[in-house]
Amino acid sequence: MSAETLYAGQARTPGRRLPILRHLFTPAAVAVVLIALYAWVGTLELDSIEQRSLNRAVIVTKAVEHLQMTIAATILVVAIAIPLGVVASRARNRLIAPVILTLGNLGQAVPCIGLLVLATFLMGVGFQTALVGLVAYAVLPVLRNTMVGVQQVDPALIEAARGMGMTRGQILRRVELKLAVPAILAGLRTALVLTVGVATLGAFVAAGGFGELIINGLKLNRMPVTIVGGVLTAAIAFLIDWLGGLAEHLLKPRGM
Repeated sequence: MSAETLYAGQARTPGRRLPILRHLFTPAAVAVVLIALYAWVGTLELDSIEQRSLNRAVIVTKAVEHLQMTIAATILVVAIAIPLGVVASRARNRLIAPVILTLGNLGQAVPCIGLLVLATFLMGVGFQTALVGLVAYAVLPVLRNTMVGVQQVDPALIEAARGMGMTRGQILRRVELKLAVPAILAGLRTALVLTVGVATLGAFVAAGGFGELIINGLKLNRMPVTIVGGVLTAAIAFLIDWLGGLAEHLLKPRGM
């Protein structure tokens, strides 16, 4: 093996290791925090109220409820925001694009707790009511990024696709949306993190989740319960953001 080949191999190794280490940092840090939280709770003398909240069955149940709200809201956001973003990106729809963006902005402009109160009057309490607030709050990042991502596609590429005989639908699927994937995923990543945080408010409408631990801890003056609920919510947010980063890296079109 020549010296040049050996040097080239050594030079490429850090480039391969660095992304791996970067992608492993977040789950490793979250694991350390969760282990420290578990060890800290184990040193406490919990009273009967705290024991009813801080046990494996309750925490698993609240984690499942929290993830169910997050995943269901994200699916609805994708189904609503991406098609609307595509519609708003078209030059021929420039008259209705401001209307679409205004509707998307309503969720951010109105406090989420206010939306939940209004939805409660119309739908009562429960999982569906929480979804209304979560979807309204998280739709804007995906809508806006879809619109911007499609609009930023080079017109020359679109003309080339037309020259190859592609239909409008084929150009949208194979060219515009494919090139807009990084922007769409960035918006979806933001929406997911927002949804995890806002899902804690689902406790106010009997939708469950870690918000119940936080609220019960505050009402009953049990700080360990509040801290556990808050830390677990933050851990889910960091892990989802990490998964979103992996998706951006893996799904990004080659050459971008």
